[in-house]
Amino acid sequence: MGLLSEGQPMEWEDMKAWQDHVRKYGVEQFIRLYNRLKDENGRSLKWGDEVEYIIVKLDHDSKKAKLSLKAKELLDVLIQPEEDYKLEVEKTGSSNIELPSLWRPEYASYMVEGTPGGPYGGSTNYFNTVEHNMRTRRRELEQMLDKDEICVSTSSFPRLGCLGFTHPEYLPDPANSFTRSLFWPNEATFLGHPRFARLSENIRKRRGEKVAINIPIFRDENTPQPFREDFSLIGDDGSSQAAAKDDHVYLDAMGFGMGLCCLQLTFQAHSMSEARELYDQLAPLCPIMLALTAASPAHRGYLVDTDCRWDIIAGSVDDRTREERGLDPLKENKFAIPKSRYDSIDSFLSNCCNKWDGYNDNEVLYDKDIYKDLTDAGVDHLMAQHVAHLFIRDSVSLFENKIKKDGNYDEDDIDHFENIQSTNWQTMRFKPPPPGDKIGWRVEFRPCELQISDFENAAVCCFVVLLTRSILSYKWNLLMPISLVDENMKRAQKRDAVLTQKFWWRKDIFTACEDTTQPEVTEMSIDEILNGIPGSDYQGLIALVRDYLRGQDDIEADTMCTLSNYWQLLSQRASGKLSTNAHWMRKFIRGHPSYKKDSKVTEEAVYDLMVAIDQIQRGERKEPSLFVKAEKKSKSAHVKA
Repeated sequence: MGLLSEGQPMEWEDMKAWQDHVRKYGVEQFIRLYNRLKDENGRSLKWGDEVEYIIVKLDHDSKKAKLSLKAKELLDVLIQPEEDYKLEVEKTGSSNIELPSLWRPEYASYMVEGTPGGPYGGSTNYFNTVEHNMRTRRRELEQMLDKDEICVSTSSFPRLGCLGFTHPEYLPDPANSFTRSLFWPNEATFLGHPRFARLSENIRKRRGEKVAINIPIFRDENTPQPFREDFSLIGDDGSSQAAAKDDHVYLDAMGFGMGLCCLQLTFQAHSMSEARELYDQLAPLCPIMLALTAASPAHRGYLVDTDCRWDIIAGSVDDRTREERGLDPLKENKFAIPKSRYDSIDSFLSNCCNKWDGYNDNEVLYDKDIYKDLTDAGVDHLMAQHVAHLFIRDSVSLFENKIKKDGNYDEDDIDHFENIQSTNWQTMRFKPPPPGDKIGWRVEFRPCELQISDFENAAVCCFVVLLTRSILSYKWNLLMPISLVDENMKRAQKRDAVLTQKFWWRKDIFTACEDTTQPEVTEMSIDEILNGIPGSDYQGLIALVRDYLRGQDDIEADTMCTLSNYWQLLSQRASGKLSTNAHWMRKFIRGHPSYKKDSKVTEEAVYDLMVAIDQIQRGERKEPSLFVKAEKKSKSAHVKA
């Protein structure tokens, strides 16, 4: 979830005096990096995925499922091969240790993040190894679990924050904990690295109050009207009751957002220009893939009337003060900021967006002084605006050992830039190369919800990656006014958005970026966006990716078969023939014998849901409403790049 530095993170009161220092030298670090590497090209296309797993402990006798707080114990073992590899390389210059997977901590102490041991390359036949690699990661983790534990890949645990939701069981401490939460105990946060706890505390302190997230309740036959909870019974000092809205599920800690899981992709581009093109062209796809992968229908023991995690995470790290949120006049703060630091992007970056004035139609809030410093140093307008926009935020995670009071930082030090960059969590992230490394300009694609099975997650990854190949090869143009991308993000999170919502989308995607005319943008269903509009020139994204693949000489028959299975899944989910994970989970909970049609998610329902999810990913339970799993073609064979 961002930069993990060594050392002890500073408290907010001590950090405030260093904010201008971090901005000044962070900008200088970016300028050096930009001017040194802006013209570098020749990098090969590489990519990788990140999957976040939840560890669940099952009590088969009492029919309860709890989150197992053993991430540190697991990671101490999981990262050892990587540490041995690094040590061997340091001593001898090389290593024979193979790393099929790499492991990292995440915000919560029941989560671990797994990535491939190395990036996938340019050959199309890498797509036939993705699912196998995901299975290998999962099995590596599963082998370390107790007999009554499972690892699940789904975005949300439905009873997160309910009393006794962890194993071992810990109680929240609203008077003294670093979140002041009524529901979230300190121990549910990963404490193996000091960053996470201090980040939570600093966000609360900077904001001036704890975070407040309100999700509309899913109204069922017996849901109280109005739906309202009494928090005085669990230690509320009155602040939570005031922040909670009627007919909403109230959440009050960073863990309710950052304790959710996602599927992310990172792409290395040929050059900075190509990375900026990918950043822009993938941005309109973010809400489409968010809706298609929806997997979060329940929170804190209640069914909610949304299907996705996005706005919940945005609220969970919203460190804006009352002034910055527009609730009080500006006195202490410089800007009224319309979005959380976790949200959709606010501007396009590539030369393509200059061809028509209406693409960047949102007013971009940025620091004018920082913008001038950047442009004076040779940074172009769009990139300078982007960086100056990121730098309207304060640092909320600063390590004292990273500060040099005299400003005498090493040429390759980019810690202050990354400090701000890595805590702007947006739908897309533009990533400069690390100094002195062999890594090039990259972009992250960040909206997707995590899916139950490796089959589904691999399908999503391969589809997005092949879209990037198609876009770059055929020079498609998906750009539209960025305000419409924001509108699509709102629609994507609605319950059953795939079935009920229309999304703004560009029909004339074959129009070259050089074209200066207004694009043909209309409202389409996700079915139409992916599968095309019968009787029109718009074929749909899946058909266009198929066309791209037919032109590739190196693709093997097994790879094409695997990808065809993936396209069938995505096509049928887009059409409504197959359910999203969120729709299936909501139906499962509502159909459970313990459900009283009152929106409450019982412990018995969650236990059975976790067992079912585990059986599905193992192939032991068939759920034809989710997917029909074809014969496994995905393999581990090394691919010639």
